[in-house]
Amino acid sequence: MSEPDVYIHPSATVHPEAQLDSGVWIGPGCVVGAGVTIRKSTRLLANVHVDGRTEIGSDCVFFPFSVIGTEPQDVGYRGEETLVRIGDRNKFREFLTIHRATPKGGGLTSIGSDNYIMAYSHIAHDCHVGNSCVFVNNSTLGGHCLIEDGVFLSGFTGVHQFCRVGKYAFTGGFTVVTHDVVPFAKVAGMRPILLYGMNSVGLRRRGFDAERLKGIKRMFQILFYSGLNTSQAVERIEVEVPASADRDDLLGFIKSSRRGIIKKASESWEDESA
Repeated sequence: MSEPDVYIHPSATVHPEAQLDSGVWIGPGCVVGAGVTIRKSTRLLANVHVDGRTEIGSDCVFFPFSVIGTEPQDVGYRGEETLVRIGDRNKFREFLTIHRATPKGGGLTSIGSDNYIMAYSHIAHDCHVGNSCVFVNNSTLGGHCLIEDGVFLSGFTGVHQFCRVGKYAFTGGFTVVTHDVVPFAKVAGMRPILLYGMNSVGLRRRGFDAERLKGIKRMFQILFYSGLNTSQAVERIEVEVPASADRDDLLGFIKSSRRGIIKKASESWEDESA
């Protein structure tokens, strides 16, 4: 232990090689393994299990029965040393699981900062989660998923292996994501999953002004409601929509998609941005 003001409950088990910074609070029944590093003022409330090579940032809170850094659920894993890296100011609720990576997936499972991950959620091996995301209860990521900044996954959302969810996108409850969700989108359903336009409410809550919303709305109209195929829509957006960071995010995401994007749109689109 690196600092004298770390609190460890007498019923907790902390390996002497674990690195704990000042202000770390280890509650009753917790288990912390040898390869774990925990930065300042992070709290493990009770019965939290942290194992493997796991790096946790500052001011995080782990609620009871969360399990972090255990072996990936991958039949090809052979005990190689891989990593979980977690940023600052995250909240992890009860009974969630975060698994460390596999060598074939790059060796890293990562989570950014300021996320709220609710009870029973699962973040599988080799996943990468950005900043300021919300995972509602029972949200599940298969291996190798990418979740960009500001994403909101509603309860029981399941994201298939190797899928991506773009910035500030929203999924409805019980959604099954089998292709990439473009930034700023609102999707819901299963077999088929449908796009319901842009995530207007979420974007306004994130501080997007009317001009930004107008530009995103125009790109969505071209991409999803013009009858053009994806390549034609991208070319038209590049000509008709002024250059911006939002345009770069959307077009860059589409061009880099390997699984293809969710494009089947609902027949009706309530224009919440008006």
